[in-house]
Amino acid sequence: MASTSIGLKILMAVTGVIFLLYLLLHMYGNLMALGGKETFDTYAHHLRTIGEPMLPYGGMLWIVRIVLIASIIGHVYAAVTLWARAGAARPQRYSVKKNIGSTLASRTMRWGGVAIFLFVIWHLIHFTFVKPAINSSVSSGEVEASPFVMVQSSFELWWMVLIYAAAMIAVGMHLYHGVFSAAQTMGLTSSAVARSRARALGAVVGVVIVVGFLIPPFAILFNLV
Repeated sequence: MASTSIGLKILMAVTGVIFLLYLLLHMYGNLMALGGKETFDTYAHHLRTIGEPMLPYGGMLWIVRIVLIASIIGHVYAAVTLWARAGAARPQRYSVKKNIGSTLASRTMRWGGVAIFLFVIWHLIHFTFVKPAINSSVSSGEVEASPFVMVQSSFELWWMVLIYAAAMIAVGMHLYHGVFSAAQTMGLTSSAVARSRARALGAVVGVVIVVGFLIPPFAILFNLV
């Protein structure tokens, strides 16, 4: 079933839900930065102790990472396969009409997804694996000792906030269309009212994620934290 178009769409919907749940939890954690250094550092420490002593230090985080990596592989595989099939099945004479009735979010879904994927790689390198002190006024020792210092030193730079904001807007647009597509795959858009509700839900989810993720960076940039 996974090789059929409906199977691939279900795979995209399921992995999309996993990403959404993770984004909501990640957004909640990021908002802890508004409480200052002690609050955020305490939260970051507790993330690494979840499941102890049955799990090693940081064990739960690695479980989450493995699930996310598997979901990314499944999501990208399904997206690329469906993309290729759609391109092969579309007659050339319909190319002029392909944008009729579509939204900006749906038209940018594919390349927006590629941009988000590249941002995620960069984000992981920056905040998880390398953990650099981007701001030259902050030492690498301070970054290692305090996750809050790492976040603060990054978002004190306007160009870092700009990159982050652009990525979050792309995520919001992706979610807007993604929520509707997932609802459509699950047969929840059989009427005009249902379609309107699915689009409204997608819009709400997209706005909440974008605003929630952008509050901490801008608060740090404008010295509100």
